Amino acid sequence: MHDGQKTDTVSAPETEALATFYRMVPSASQPVPADQAAGGTLPLRAYRYCEPIRVASGLGWYVFPPIDFSLMWDGTQIHWTYDGAADWMPLDAAQFPKFAAEFDSHCPEDIRGYSPPFLASVLQPGVLQIWSGLIARTAPDWCLLIREPANLPKNQHFQGFEGVVETDRWFGPLFTNIRLTKTDTRVDFKHNHPLFTIQPLHRSHLDPKINQSAKKVAGMHDMTEADWNDYRATIVERVGDKRVPGDYAKTARKRRKSDPGAI
Repeated sequence: MHDGQKTDTVSAPETEALATFYRMVPSASQPVPADQAAGGTLPLRAYRYCEPIRVASGLGWYVFPPIDFSLMWDGTQIHWTYDGAADWMPLDAAQFPKFAAEFDSHCPEDIRGYSPPFLASVLQPGVLQIWSGLIARTAPDWCLLIREPANLPKNQHFQGFEGVVETDRWFGPLFTNIRLTKTDTRVDFKHNHPLFTIQPLHRSHLDPKINQSAKKVAGMHDMTEADWNDYRATIVERVGDKRVPGDYAKTARKRRKSDPGAI
């Protein structure tokens, strides 16, 4: 899934960049653009002809765990381990191995001792936070939507929460929250498999009024002639002998090529 290549790092955010990623844990991988083929897991026909799936799969960046590690939940307590650990350890809040000293050796004196935890359990049973080892900063008025990777096969033993972080104002650890869904089962996380996806979101999209801007048509009797003409062009004229496989994909890609701002 991940070839181990790192994207270029910078010492300060670039004004022209939409997002800047700061690697704090040395072993952490920088985010990489999400794959339109979902890491090769999409059926070939879906990749070639189903443009909605292909585009959704490629939105944003993949974020990876900074280390291989495992979790187990007994219904009350979460335990964790990693390669090199002596045994399973109960989880409350755990630092990334040997990171606290690394953090203190680089940060200003008054920030020593404030390294972010790698894993932290929360009050809800089976729920914890996982830190990517990164910090993210976005351009003014841009936020990051954190969610499970689109169209990648999901691990059935945990569920990822979605969240929006106002990373243009909040400069802190880039993490995700998950809920373990099966007890007494080892759940493995690999550093070369995406843990979550981050997608840029403009602050204007967070306005609750957007949810109230939808218009609702009660039934087919209220559809206009223009509506039926659009339906005819979309459906009727693309069935049977008239149907051209991949026509939607071809049209959408051509439109985006001629107008990069078009969706």
